[in-house]
Amino acid sequence: MEGIADLPLHSGAVPRWLYEYMERLGRAIIEVLVEEYGPSEVVRRFSDPLWFQAFNNAIGMDWDSSGSTTVVLRILKNISWNKDLGFLVLGGKGAESRRIPEESTIAVERLGLGEDQGSVIRRVSYIGAKIDSVLLQDGHQIYIHGIMVSEDGLWTIIQQGMNIERGYARRYHLSSDTFKNLPWDPHSGLASNQILKPLNLTDNGSMDTVKLIEDLFSQSVSKILSDIALADACIRGKRTLIGNPCRASRKEFTIGYYKPVSINAGLIEAINRAQLEGARRIIDILGVRGFGPEAMRALVLVADLIYGYTPSNKDPVSHPMDPFKYSYAHGGKDGVPYRVRRDLLERTIITLEEAVERARLGRKEAIESLRRLARFSSMILDG
Repeated sequence: MEGIADLPLHSGAVPRWLYEYMERLGRAIIEVLVEEYGPSEVVRRFSDPLWFQAFNNAIGMDWDSSGSTTVVLRILKNISWNKDLGFLVLGGKGAESRRIPEESTIAVERLGLGEDQGSVIRRVSYIGAKIDSVLLQDGHQIYIHGIMVSEDGLWTIIQQGMNIERGYARRYHLSSDTFKNLPWDPHSGLASNQILKPLNLTDNGSMDTVKLIEDLFSQSVSKILSDIALADACIRGKRTLIGNPCRASRKEFTIGYYKPVSINAGLIEAINRAQLEGARRIIDILGVRGFGPEAMRALVLVADLIYGYTPSNKDPVSHPMDPFKYSYAHGGKDGVPYRVRRDLLERTIITLEEAVERARLGRKEAIESLRRLARFSSMILDG
């Protein structure tokens, strides 16, 4: 189950001593998983926001901290690049996310993937970021973007957006398993505690809207801009030569959707570039450089107000998320539900490290005992 998680913005850095414990425990857990299930399964598991959150809480981060994404990605990146585990983490927070193109070239060589896979990684990274900022507009600005890649070519994108006004960050998970039928449902199974009303062009309820936008690009740039001007006039309540151009009944959206369109040089350039590149499908349009949220909103307003195809405002969330119980493993950085206990961390780390070493020596019973322990813990938590 991949998806989305809402997290309140927290301040305060992780103490150095705790970070070192987190990284050591994280390494031990990952090594057990790689030994038992292989690197591709590790990549697949991190596409599940609940599993990501459980890992985050187990190593000592707070259950609801927005900083968990930064810390977990940094730890995973350090672990994967410093030891041959069959997967690598690229990108990260802010400037780190912009290093994915250069990191992908090194990654495919280290993982034994073909050069063409470097292009695939760069493409899905770019499209993934655009999906959660252009196709899905929920008022959150992406500021963390990482991608995990396995030696088998499986990948998981983990990114986070921030909404300062609401005081929340939202984490998005996408994977190679869910990029089968773009643009529809790139997040298969979404977890969040807050339901919004976004502009959602990844929902099947926007199918007619998307088709209309694709049809628009079979027409001239001047015709597209003319339709945008009509939609803008509709929003402003102005009459045109054809009278009132509005045809649609309005929905409620979390973002400022029904607001005037700025028909500026940037918008004109983006539409021109899309036409010159021959972009016709929505995913190809999404891949055009400079084609951002405002350009897409302008086209959606045309489909909505001029042609009567109102987009979906369904939040791609399938069930609420309650990760709090996982924070009972070792405590949390900010003392919730109690302060991190070093003795528990050390005991867990030693147990896992010994299990990995024994497994490498052919003593699989140590791994099997951990599996039984996991099943027992699951029964307790479910009870």
